[in-house]
Amino acid sequence: MSAADTILHRGLFTTLDRSHPTASAVAIKDGVFTAVGHDNDVMKLAGPSTRIIDLRGRRVLPGLIDNHLHIIRGGLNFNMELRWDGVRSLADAMGMLKRQVAITPPPQWVRIVGGFTEHQFVEKRLPTIDELNAAAPDTPVFILHLYDRAILNAAALRAVGYGKETPEPPGGEVVRDAKGNPTGLLLAKPNANILYATLAKGPKLPFDYQVNSTRHFMRELNRLGVTGAIDAGGGFQNYPDDYAVIQKLSDEGQLTIRLAYNLFTQKPKGEKDDFLNWTKTSKYKQGTEYFRHNGAGEMLVFSAADFEDFRVARPDMPREMEGELEEVVRVLVQNKWPWRLHATYDETISRSLDVFEKVNQDMPLKGLHWFFDHAETISDQSIDRIAALGGGIAVQHRMAYQGEYFVERYGIGAAEATPPVKKILDKGVKVSAGTDATRVASYNPWVSLSWLVTGRTVAGLRITPQRNCIDRETALRMWTENVTWFSNEEGKKGRIQVGELADLIVPDRDYFSCAEAEIADITSELTVVGGKIVYGASEFASLDEAAPPPAMPDWSPVRSFGGYGAWAEKGPARAARIQAAQFCGCANNCGVHGHDHARAWSSKLPVSDLKSFWGALGCACWAV
Repeated sequence: MSAADTILHRGLFTTLDRSHPTASAVAIKDGVFTAVGHDNDVMKLAGPSTRIIDLRGRRVLPGLIDNHLHIIRGGLNFNMELRWDGVRSLADAMGMLKRQVAITPPPQWVRIVGGFTEHQFVEKRLPTIDELNAAAPDTPVFILHLYDRAILNAAALRAVGYGKETPEPPGGEVVRDAKGNPTGLLLAKPNANILYATLAKGPKLPFDYQVNSTRHFMRELNRLGVTGAIDAGGGFQNYPDDYAVIQKLSDEGQLTIRLAYNLFTQKPKGEKDDFLNWTKTSKYKQGTEYFRHNGAGEMLVFSAADFEDFRVARPDMPREMEGELEEVVRVLVQNKWPWRLHATYDETISRSLDVFEKVNQDMPLKGLHWFFDHAETISDQSIDRIAALGGGIAVQHRMAYQGEYFVERYGIGAAEATPPVKKILDKGVKVSAGTDATRVASYNPWVSLSWLVTGRTVAGLRITPQRNCIDRETALRMWTENVTWFSNEEGKKGRIQVGELADLIVPDRDYFSCAEAEIADITSELTVVGGKIVYGASEFASLDEAAPPPAMPDWSPVRSFGGYGAWAEKGPARAARIQAAQFCGCANNCGVHGHDHARAWSSKLPVSDLKSFWGALGCACWAV
């Protein structure tokens, strides 16, 4: 065997290869693992030019793969967005907003586009429109909260041209004052199109800036240990025009995330024509190991799309759903294209399965890796029907962000298995995990892993009892090897195994031994994709090979705040928060308040025992 390009040794490798579950060293040659085993054996493959990395006993995991990420759309906009993902107080979030307003030139907007929930804030609320107007009297501010509402300040209302004569959108509401003027609050009831359409009115980055923006988004994902993703398409993401940036990066060898993409129809009543055209002009699996076609969806027909806003009642799909869905599915099966279908509720899933079973009678689905996305309220019967047809279920951690709303509407009992991940696993159905980022939830994979293991929302509410949670290894498999069935890449990646693509991460703490409360805080200190070091920090910083140039434009929020948790923020506010955590005497931070326990205890509450009160709400401050 020829000398390795890279050897990593003295590590604690979790391979997920059931025949060889652990190792201490690996060799990489031409982007694949050529040896996985003990140091003494693997080091024999070192040559004069082999790069040798001493891991000093650190845990190593396969690279994480997100089964549902809007990375193409997210990349085009990442540099324009102020991320409130992981920010623990509204006061801090508004401080970030004010700093960004101060440097954002006209006619640009300040945008906070999803990835957070009001429940993550200690204040348990969103900013008021008056607060936004005070913070930004002249700069348009657009805030998207999940897929339930958008908040616009007065400058943003002027920029989008909404006034007394603006008509009510179908399935949505422009909230108005007593005189009929828009207040700045837009509601999805339950159709979120008013939210998307309003956001689309904002300025866009020029092409070269979009290239830079996409690189920074990939960089942020690499920082969190993501090495691959399936892009689920998205509204206002047209093929092939909006794919030009990612195609350019692929052609130039600058992708640091392996990406499989699905094609998402954009025109109601024109869906069949879209797929007839695409099946003629595109070939399933076309592309490379870094950028390849993965079939259709998550939108197949608009009449089959339910909406994941648990603040409103479940929508009923129209009568024409089955006929329109059948037309498209027949086109896909005839061309042997797999598909993914967005479906939040079992009522939508069961009606879709009626169509799939009908098509299967004369056009067998066998061998097509089709699946449902989300499936929060899927029934036992529907799981069995999916199994019988050979389909899969891709779950995401939307309940970590909307669990409180679900409980408020349906009760804690209904939330205990929403979605029923453990039951799906026990029934042997193909299942994997992801985020559905960047709007309805954060792109941080560790929040999803924490939710799977602990059953808690980002605010700390326990919605999944222990009997319905899964162990850490199973959760990790759902983020690695299990995802490969959904992109038809089984045996190619997802494990640290000879012959598979050399994608791995070294997390900043041991995923298997750290406290459950710390899982969501994990980042990667070394991320390797195809044997190339695409992210390095701490002791591995000097090995980094893929750092992009500074974020463009120069006022980009990414320059000031980075991404999740405002990790790049500098200044006295961040220093104070870090110091509070360092001087806290507790073993673990609280999922609600971080290490700021005094803030929780000193809240004005009508209780005699503050610690017990916060404990009743799922807060860990009581245990300090």
